[in-house]
Amino acid sequence: MASSGNFMTWSPLWSCDSSYPPALTVFSGGNCRYSSSNSNNGFGATHSFLSGKWYWEVYIVANGNKQLVLGLVTPETKNVASQLWNTVGVYGVASGSGVGYKLIENSPGFVEIDGFDDVANGDIVQLAFDRDNYKLWVGRNNTWLESGNPAGNSNPLISGSDFAFQGGAVMPIIGQGSSSTFTMVLNAGQDDTFGGEITATGNADGNGFGVFKYAPPTGFLAPCSGNLSVSADIDPAQTDDDYNSKQFGVVSYTGNSTTGQTITGLGFQPDCIFAKMNSSSQRWFVTDTNRGITKHLFPDASSDEETDSGMGNTNPIYDAFNSDGFELGTSGSGPNDNNRVYTAMCWKGNGGTNSSNSEGSTTCSTQANTKAGFSIITYTGTGSSATLGHGLEKAPETILAKRRSSPDQSWKVYHKSLGATKYLTLSSSDGGGTSSGMWNDTAPTSTLISIGNESNVSTSGSDYVIYAWHGVEGYSRFSSYMGTGNTDGAFVYTGFRPHMIWTKRQGSGDWIIFTYADNSVNTSYVNGAFNPLDLRQKFTTGASDSGKPIDFLSNGFKIRHTDSDTNLVGQEYPYWAWGDVPFKYNNTF
Repeated sequence: MASSGNFMTWSPLWSCDSSYPPALTVFSGGNCRYSSSNSNNGFGATHSFLSGKWYWEVYIVANGNKQLVLGLVTPETKNVASQLWNTVGVYGVASGSGVGYKLIENSPGFVEIDGFDDVANGDIVQLAFDRDNYKLWVGRNNTWLESGNPAGNSNPLISGSDFAFQGGAVMPIIGQGSSSTFTMVLNAGQDDTFGGEITATGNADGNGFGVFKYAPPTGFLAPCSGNLSVSADIDPAQTDDDYNSKQFGVVSYTGNSTTGQTITGLGFQPDCIFAKMNSSSQRWFVTDTNRGITKHLFPDASSDEETDSGMGNTNPIYDAFNSDGFELGTSGSGPNDNNRVYTAMCWKGNGGTNSSNSEGSTTCSTQANTKAGFSIITYTGTGSSATLGHGLEKAPETILAKRRSSPDQSWKVYHKSLGATKYLTLSSSDGGGTSSGMWNDTAPTSTLISIGNESNVSTSGSDYVIYAWHGVEGYSRFSSYMGTGNTDGAFVYTGFRPHMIWTKRQGSGDWIIFTYADNSVNTSYVNGAFNPLDLRQKFTTGASDSGKPIDFLSNGFKIRHTDSDTNLVGQEYPYWAWGDVPFKYNNTF
């Protein structure tokens, strides 16, 4: 039988504790036992749900004055409310003094329910959540509230439009509403005795994972890494050569000017490279195998595509893109200045093989890596709105579009969190603009990208390139989070360990890039201070800034600073994340 891996536990990464750092002494027993007398505590879990059906149990050891809270939160919507039940994105149940409630967002808030008004010591609260259909059932001692039946898909406690925020991660939560002493023990399948509180019964889920007091409803699984979903296309257990680190990588190197050098260690042939000097204002270089490796674009500028020879280089900037990296030529120009440190962000396409695509109204050339959800598209504009075939199997969730020929035009960006009526500009700190002429007010589909008649995307006779991505479970994710304005910033669950993160405030603010190029350890909280190990870049000219750290985690990332470019209170931040190891195969922490 396959390993169940790590089971879900409680975690301080998402909290509503009024103090910071959170009072970690509330956890013991492998972070399954929660015990506190601190009013208004609220904490999340190590696992969040992007799909599937899940079941877990909580044993009530000491219920204080019965003001406990159990349920779910959409963590990326976290605000700064000090009370768990007033926090945006909270759903579940709460008990008051002789009253039971269900929590539905922040309005209508508390809704009285039967069967949860006298939760007592020794009770076991059961939670079953269908993430695919946004349905939550809550039970008590094997009786589901409001005649619920999760196995039969009937009478959920909370469902459908009750969940105001849909499409993001959903995380289990635990908390309390008074200063009385509460002790509650989680069993996500790791211990059906709840730390020795009761006698074992040994009920496993349908995959044979976990041990529970009560049999999990049919189709509902233990929240453990063995049950996590990872796209078969990039699952290391199912493929020898297409897992995460064979799709995307970041390398750091020191330039040597006209000597030239070979950069290795990627483990795949890159088909698109974004390269930038870390220590100065030298411009970015973007090169891909669709356009050819002698042609370069610049994300920090609106300037046209340039060639090696057009830049005055007798010798090439790149000699080749190889099976394990790339060769820098002897031009003495571009991303290879002597003794300068560079970072190159590299994506695998289709080995440089392009295909003519006539699915849309304009025929284009596509190089699609369907397993990694990445496509390079080149086309000639018509001056009118048009559709372009992208060659992927799902709708792109983000697009970078650039006019390659005169007159100069800036890069335009589509992100699903802004929608098809808006765009961002890669080289600008401006907030999202609105124009039907950019994406024709039409979101991408599983086959087509729509463009309008703006000159940035469709001038008659001008050449363009588009880079398009969609999320792949366990490898990449494109969503958004809300800023908190404090060092207990948003925790963002991705389902993998990020290797690179881009973020941009929807309003005015710089593009910020966090990455690491040497598999260094996570930024850590030590003796009241954070050790910043991240590389912080911008899509503008300028040196790197490592002074605003975030945590790279096995299951996502957490903002650890108050910089307005990434953590202004109440502001929404679209993000782009690519990872190297799925959470399914990571340690829990």
